[in-house]
Amino acid sequence: MRILEAISQTAGKYFAFWVIGIAIIAYFMPDPFLFLNSYITILLGVVMFGMGLTLKPVDFKLVASKPLPVIIGVLAQFLIMPLVALAIAIALRLPNELAAGLVLLGSVPGGTASNVMVYLARGNLALSIAMTSLSTLLAPIATPLILLTLAGQWLPVDPMAMFLSIVQVIIIPITLGVLIRRVFPKAVNKSSTVIPLISVLAIIIIVSAVVAANVESIATSGLIIFSAVMLHNLMGLLLGYVTAMLMRLDESKRRAISIEVGMQNSGLGVALATAHFGPLAALPNVIAAVWHNISGPILATVWSKKRVDLKEDVPVNPIKPQVQKAGHK
Repeated sequence: MRILEAISQTAGKYFAFWVIGIAIIAYFMPDPFLFLNSYITILLGVVMFGMGLTLKPVDFKLVASKPLPVIIGVLAQFLIMPLVALAIAIALRLPNELAAGLVLLGSVPGGTASNVMVYLARGNLALSIAMTSLSTLLAPIATPLILLTLAGQWLPVDPMAMFLSIVQVIIIPITLGVLIRRVFPKAVNKSSTVIPLISVLAIIIIVSAVVAANVESIATSGLIIFSAVMLHNLMGLLLGYVTAMLMRLDESKRRAISIEVGMQNSGLGVALATAHFGPLAALPNVIAAVWHNISGPILATVWSKKRVDLKEDVPVNPIKPQVQKAGHK
């Protein structure tokens, strides 16, 4: 178990490098990875199951006890990111599938890698976890409706089919994970150190599959879509912080909301794009899986050097399993 724990910690720590490395390999040698496209949905379900195993009732306590910052953050996430994606897609005149894929990236819930970034940035970890959990639970309704409204001009959107897809790959696996943790808490706690390794492997396989299926598209549109994803992420980080500042939230909450708004569940975006729009629409989400794990640590490092006063709802020593969810993207 100690060996697996060491491997898991290494995998989570250098997650961005693994993603970049496998993306390069899949780009130059795509054939061995093409068959993996059939397993993207299953792999994302595995990641979400791992997330469910780490969730506890205390993670939702903040939503009930101090709901305002959580509500502000989740509303900002589901308003700012889709609208920014729409503006970028129009401004850069992206092809229809890429434009829809970028809006999809902006419409999915927060990724749990953001929890680790918030912790490292000395932000409000409790708020971060609550935002991730609530936005994920709202995704089956929010994501299809946002896409229907904003991306329907480029590609047909079936909100009911997308609702069912999100329930299958997000809600059901998370629910199963929560139930198993409740029934077998000791066994789950013993295996908690291995969960990040499984999630990292699943995300790496997803990235390799989508890159292999889009070699030609990456060659022709890679630079412009990378620029779009990078701008989308940076605008989300900035506007999330500004929103929290305008609402007069303290610095720790500003950092949490900034990172939560700026980082999305790109794995879900890949699965939905592949299933409902086509492989090209998955490209923005694949690039996001790489870029978010570059920009997030950079911002967290900068903020970590600037201390903030910890409030009562910021755990000084956060629960270990929560910090170890770096691979859950």
